[in-house]
Amino acid sequence: MSSRRSQRPPAPPSAELPDHPAYQQIMAVFAAAEAPLRARAVCEAMEVEIAPNNINNVRLKLKRLAERGILAETGQGLFTRPRP
Repeated sequence: MSSRRSQRPPAPPSAELPDHPAYQQIMAVFAAAEAPLRARAVCEAMEVEIAPNNINNVRLKLKRLAERGILAETGQGLFTRPRP
């Protein structure tokens, strides 16, 4: 028996946004961004207090989004929406 396989590469893992309001806010910031952003700039855009703990929390969320393919890390600490 021969099975027909499509010539397309396998689908990437599900790029599902984590279920937390902060991720919605982060994606809204990137929807309006015209250039890659760092965690501090995302905090400023979200009107979150600029404190090391807040910046680190946002950075962890950005890295999680990059791991899921929702964002891309174009340089160390620089995040953007992936290009199609």
